[in-house]
Amino acid sequence: MPRPFRFGVILFTTAPGAEWRAKCRRAEELGYDVILLPDHLGLPAPFPALVAAAEATERPRLGTLVLNAGFWNPTLLAREVATTDALTGGRLELGLGTGYVRAEHDTAGLPYGSARERVDHLRRTAGEVARLLGSEEHLPRPAQSRVPLLIGGNGDRMLRLTAEHADIAGFTGARPVPGSTTGALRPLTANELDERVGRYREFAADRAEPAELNLLLQFVAVTDDPEAAIAPMLKHESQLTVEEPLALPIVLVGPLEDLVTKVRAQRQRYGFSYLTVMEPFMEEFAPVMERLRAR
Repeated sequence: MPRPFRFGVILFTTAPGAEWRAKCRRAEELGYDVILLPDHLGLPAPFPALVAAAEATERPRLGTLVLNAGFWNPTLLAREVATTDALTGGRLELGLGTGYVRAEHDTAGLPYGSARERVDHLRRTAGEVARLLGSEEHLPRPAQSRVPLLIGGNGDRMLRLTAEHADIAGFTGARPVPGSTTGALRPLTANELDERVGRYREFAADRAEPAELNLLLQFVAVTDDPEAAIAPMLKHESQLTVEEPLALPIVLVGPLEDLVTKVRAQRQRYGFSYLTVMEPFMEEFAPVMERLRAR
């Protein structure tokens, strides 16, 4: 029996308090299950923005997708997580990643480190936060007995870490472009994503409870003219044919029923039941979400 769908939206446009709360209420009205914040310089600070989102809404859970572990001291992060979970009534979901934008570390005056060093730091962070929050002596206390943990990444060491510790396995469907300092990403093809999910399942074979699998959709357009909708992407990727981006798992472009069919097929193929979209596509994805729930 497939896991029921769950849908999240990443909000990241800076806005005054009233506008921010209205945007969060709109996400709730559209039916999103989770309101999420990223962790990049120049965007809203995640934890206070999530507390404000909780004050404006009743139903959605609230999370980070994902915190840059390199920005955080584990002890201070545990305090932030516990406080935010308490202030949001136990609605928090903690998403962690290694961080992939070197330029942000340089701006903040923080070490970036090698890929191995960043994964090691994430492992220490995840373990220490779990230890602290699991201790009855730690103050403040979170509202939940366990704050659900999402870890996002594609490499083998990250997938092994995810299999060992995470309640939710997050897949971006893309990997960093080698040598980029600005966080440029290259999308994974369907077969490449197959291989990465398969590798994760190998590492997770001994889990008592399977994790929820999340996919971050990068582009959504409900349209009867997919070629026109995808044209802006082709301007930047001139080597691609029209068909290639449309076939990417992280691209959802086409007539409504075709998109519903694609999402269901990807749940069957990969196991993705938790789908996340970016703020610019919040309204566009809503009818897809509604149809998926109606069946």
